Amino acid sequence: MAVTVETLEKLERKITLTLPVGAIQSEVDSRLRKLARTVKMDGFRPGKVPMNVVAQRYGYSVHYEVMNDKVGEAFAVAANEAKLRVAGQPKITETDASVDGQMAFDAVFEVFPEVKISDLATAEVEKISTEVTDAAIDKTIEILRKQRRTFSQRAQDLAAQETDRVTVDFEGKTDGEPFAGGKADDFQFIVGDGQMLKEFEDAVRGMKFGESKTFQLAFPADYHGKDVAGKTADFMVTLKKIEAAHLPEVDAALAKALGIADATVEGLRNDIRKNLEREVKYRLLSRNKQSVMDALVSKAELELPRSSVQAEVDRMIEGARADLKQRGIKDADKAPIPDDMFRPQAERRVRLGLVVAELVRSNALQAKPEQLKAHIEELAASYEKPAEVVRWYYSDNRRMAEVEAIVIENNVTDFVLSKATVTAKVVTFDELMGQN
Repeated sequence: MAVTVETLEKLERKITLTLPVGAIQSEVDSRLRKLARTVKMDGFRPGKVPMNVVAQRYGYSVHYEVMNDKVGEAFAVAANEAKLRVAGQPKITETDASVDGQMAFDAVFEVFPEVKISDLATAEVEKISTEVTDAAIDKTIEILRKQRRTFSQRAQDLAAQETDRVTVDFEGKTDGEPFAGGKADDFQFIVGDGQMLKEFEDAVRGMKFGESKTFQLAFPADYHGKDVAGKTADFMVTLKKIEAAHLPEVDAALAKALGIADATVEGLRNDIRKNLEREVKYRLLSRNKQSVMDALVSKAELELPRSSVQAEVDRMIEGARADLKQRGIKDADKAPIPDDMFRPQAERRVRLGLVVAELVRSNALQAKPEQLKAHIEELAASYEKPAEVVRWYYSDNRRMAEVEAIVIENNVTDFVLSKATVTAKVVTFDELMGQN
């Protein structure tokens, strides 16, 4: 087999392959003979179908199969001999150069690029940190109390106020006409919880049992109900019930209800602190990892294989369609989603993947068995039966691959932070958790 390698442009290469016609035909004949021993056809006993009949019926498909196999094998051998790192699938076409019992093919493909990473000491990374304060624990306890609040009916002469649960009938109209979702009977919501638009809550706050009121409500331009988005509606609301909220006391009974092993107030606070510190650790790691990856990409020079980018775009489109299908969108698998919607993100993912792979290769940052074990044990620690969770991870290669990818990213993050110019920044707990 003669092999030539030609550089086209940037990462694109071409290999010319030649295959002997005789070897292809020999393999076709061999597969047809094997097929003839088991094929069933009307008018013939199994295994007794004449070869010419088998060849007439199955010859084309078997020939196509053999050609694919042989050309694929030849390409793999040629690429390996030329020490080429092939990106994506080659495009193979037969050429007019087929002579003297030889068939010739051109395989056009891309190779992975050379990745150049400049001095990481010049990279600037902002590394954030925070601590779990008593105020954060207090806020979490209040959330837990709200989740377990109870309600009792208020006296009929009292007005609705913050934290009350109210039951109302309402109807809204735009330009004098009702609209979809603008009418409800016996509708419940809690004043101040943000379930309703502010104008609606403001109208109900201060109303008494049996009272009715009309008011105007301006829907935001980005309101999810497109029929009324950006419009002003006239509402009539009638208050039918007011219930006061009662939050459980912060005591041993609450700790016990929450399943805290040490059912005391101190035990509750310690458990909350431990859980918050775990969440803070992962959020800090995620934010700092993102900063590191941004810095790493900025210090790298490389060409992107178009085939790799397109494959990533295709994966993202399929993911988007699967998400639409899960939401119940009809014919989601046929939804027209343009490539351009995901191309910038796909390019970043491919770029980052290639840069990280180069850094891992050149600095021996692969995940070590003890790192995988430690990470899995840490993930399992928050579960009731950690040993079962550990076995669950180790029993599935796909899950282990996901853990390995995370550990490698952590190794890369630590490596870059050890080399880069790092600026420390303390953020509040609420800033990190995305709270107001």
